[in-house]
Amino acid sequence: METTPPIPRAVLVGIQTPDIDDVAHEASLEELGRLVKTLGYEVVGSVSQKREGTGAASLLGAGKLEELAALTGGSGVVTSMATPPMTKARKRFETTPDTPRPSSPEPDPDAPPRPEFVIVDHELSPSQIRNLERATGAQVLDRTGVIVEIFHRHANTREAKLQVEMARLKYVAPRLRESGTGGGRQQGPGAGESHLDLDRRKIRDRLAELKTQLEAVQRDSDQRRSARRDQLRVALVGYTNAGKSSLMRALTGSQVLVQDKLFATLDTTVRTLQPETRPRVLVSDTVGFIKQLPHDLVASFRSTLSEALEASLLLFVVDASDPTYEAQLEVSRSVLREIGADTVPSRLVLNKMDRVDATRRAALLEKHPDAIMLSAHAPEDVSALRETIIAFFEAEMVDDVLVLPYAKQKLIGEIYESARVLSEDHDETGRVLKVRALPGAMARLRRSLAAG
Repeated sequence: METTPPIPRAVLVGIQTPDIDDVAHEASLEELGRLVKTLGYEVVGSVSQKREGTGAASLLGAGKLEELAALTGGSGVVTSMATPPMTKARKRFETTPDTPRPSSPEPDPDAPPRPEFVIVDHELSPSQIRNLERATGAQVLDRTGVIVEIFHRHANTREAKLQVEMARLKYVAPRLRESGTGGGRQQGPGAGESHLDLDRRKIRDRLAELKTQLEAVQRDSDQRRSARRDQLRVALVGYTNAGKSSLMRALTGSQVLVQDKLFATLDTTVRTLQPETRPRVLVSDTVGFIKQLPHDLVASFRSTLSEALEASLLLFVVDASDPTYEAQLEVSRSVLREIGADTVPSRLVLNKMDRVDATRRAALLEKHPDAIMLSAHAPEDVSALRETIIAFFEAEMVDDVLVLPYAKQKLIGEIYESARVLSEDHDETGRVLKVRALPGAMARLRRSLAAG
C-alpha cells in the first residue's frame, strides 16, 4: 500500500524596515504564506523583526535567530564550515574512552515534525542563505526562489518552460557552492576546473542553448501575433489572483484554468469575446504580477507580455476586496512600464465587488469614479463590461462603402471577418457594402480590393 509523502513544513521570516508600515508588512507575509501554499508546503509559524535594513550577515538579530532555530531544531549559531584545528593533546583528550560524550536529547515521538524549510520574505545573498542554513539546520529559500520554483512547476507550453528554465538557471548560478566532499580538480577533459567551475560552465552552455531554442519559438509566436495585428484585442492584466482567469472565462465562455492560487496562469491564453461580434474581439489572459517579481522573470516573459503591449485596450483587473489593492495596482503598472506597455489605453476594473460592503463600495467609487465595478461571477456585470469593450472599439471605428466586384467574391469572408457589415446591396459592378471597421482594417481591405 502506497503511503502519501508528508507535506513539507515551513517557517516564514519577515524583516520590517522603516519604510514599511505594519499593514504592508502583514500583507506581505500573508502573501508569502500563499506563495508557500501554492508551492505545496504547510506554514507552521513565522518570525518577524524590525530592523534598519536586510543586509546583516544572518538577516536576523541574535535573539530572533535563536527564536527561529528553536522552531527548526537548529543551534541558533552561525557555525563555520571549516573544521577547527586540533592539537595532538586535545585529540588524545577528546578520544579518551573514559571521557563521557554529551548526549543529544531524545526526540519526543508525539511532537510534530520540525519544519524543513525557512522561507524569507526578501531576496537573500548566497552568504545569507548559507548562514541561515547553518544556524537553523533547515533549507532556506528567499522570496525570489519561491516564485521561480512556482513558475517552474506551473509552466505548460514550450515557450513558458524555456523562459522559466532560463530564469531558474540565472537564479541558481550565483548560489552554487562546492559540495561537502570538497572542491577537487577535475581529471581528463576540463582538467584544472573545480567542480564548481564545471557546474557554472554547464549552466552557461545550457543558457546559450535555451536562448537559441526560445528565439525560434518566439519567431513562431510573433508570426501568430502578426496575423492578429488588425483584429480588436483586449488584454486582461493585473496582480496575480485578482480574478483575471475567472473574468476571462465569463467573457469568452472558455474553459481556462481557474484556481484560488497565485500564478495559476503562466501562459497567455487568447479567446474570442462571446457572444461573438463582427469584427471579432480577442481577449487575452496574461500572467499575473506580484511584488518583487524577479527581474529575470519579467525579462524572460517579455514576449508573453507583448500581448499586452500589442493590445488595443488594457483592462487592469484588481481585487477590490484586498486592503492593499492600490499597492498591487502600482506593481502591475510598474511592470507594464518596464516593457513599454504603459502607453496603451486602459480601464480600471475593480473585481470581486461581491466581497465589498456598502461603505467600502462608496469609498471606492469616490476614489475611482471612472472604474468599472463588477463581480466576475455576476452575469449582469460581465454583460455590462462586454458592452463597455464594444463601445470602446466602436468609438475608434469609421464607416465607409466598399464595392466588391463579382470577380472577387472570395474576399467576402475577409470583409466579414475584419469589419461589421451594416448593409449590403448589389449593382452591375458587384456587391455594395456599407461597413464599419477600424481605420487600419479598412485600409487593409481597400488594398485587398485594389490588388489585381
